[in-house]
This record gives sequence, structure tokens and C-alpha cells, in this order.
Amino acid sequence: MAALIHSAFAAVLVLASSAALGQGALTLYGGARSGGDFTDQNANDTSVNLKSGGAAALSYDWVLDDGRQAQVFYSFQRSALPGSVANQPSDIAVNVGYLHIGGRVFFDGTHSTSGSYLVGGLGITHFAPSLDGLSSEVRPSLNVGLGHQWMLSRQLALRTELRGYLTVVNSNGGFFCSGGACLVKIRGDTLLQVEGLLGLSYAF
Repeated sequence: MAALIHSAFAAVLVLASSAALGQGALTLYGGARSGGDFTDQNANDTSVNLKSGGAAALSYDWVLDDGRQAQVFYSFQRSALPGSVANQPSDIAVNVGYLHIGGRVFFDGTHSTSGSYLVGGLGITHFAPSLDGLSSEVRPSLNVGLGHQWMLSRQLALRTELRGYLTVVNSNGGFFCSGGACLVKIRGDTLLQVEGLLGLSYAF
């Protein structure tokens, strides 16, 4: 599943690059993301916390005919669930990735100047636990955020962004399952995470 997502992201980047005709910008980000909570029905509806931690992201923007920017965005976090949910002595690593298609709209400045903007996108969330035998999960999600861009030169820019992610879990059953046994039995509709990012952008 992870290989499929990475391949899809690469394919979208190629298509976006072709559409951009030299009007694109590639941005590499580092930052931190909050963990979020699940409710585990296997443990009397106790709250199960995904751990907060560092995050890395990559985006590709291109200019549309009306001056707005479309964007392909991927963000990755190596999180963890407490080992107690599966009777493990240590935390269980869970990789959480977002792949979204959306855009940026400036309300102060333009894509080629310093200024502030709104950002957002729609796509999927991919949860991949490290414990052998457990399945990964894919759910629909969206993100909305606020950012600011400082132009360092004609082609280089520094970006800061604060994004909120909403994943539609919409589950009253198993999560991370293997052979009919499930690590977490979810009751809930959504998972909310918040992420702060600092990025360096190169326009071409």
C-alpha cells in the first residue's frame, strides 16, 4: 500500500509538472504534528493517543490561468501507539501520511512576492503500523491552513504554515486488523491533527 501511494504521488507530480510549463515551485518542509486520539472499545472506551512528533512534507505548486496556485502535498509523520493496546512491552510505531491535492490563495501579496495565504486540500490518510501482520488503513481526509511566504530571491522563498488535518475514520469496528483480530476497535467519526511547518521553496 505504501508503495502504491508513493507511486501515485510521483505520477501526480509528473502530470503537474507537465501542466505547469515552467510555472512551478517545489517546497521541502520540516515541522511537528500533534498526535490525535482514538477511542478503543477493546479497553472499555479508553482514549488511545497517537504520539506527537516531528513531521516532514513535500509540495509542488503550479500557477493556474486565473493566477491561483494548485498544489500536490504530501506530509509524513512517524508516530506511535502505546504498546498496551496489543499487550506489547514497548510502543508500536505507526507511520501516518497525508496525500492531498488542493491549492494556495493569497490574500496579501502574490505567489511571486512576500505575503500571506490560505492553503488546503483533499485526499487520503494512510496509517501503517509496524507490528508484524497488522494491516494498514486508508481513510479520506482534508486539510486547511494559513501560511506566510518571505521571498529570499527571485526563485527562493521561506514558508511557514499551520495546517489542520481532519480524517474521516467513520468506524465502529476494527482498525489495524490481522486474521480477524484487531489492534484497536474504533468508535468515532474523525481524527484531528494539527501541524506546524517551516519550508524552503524553489520556483522554476
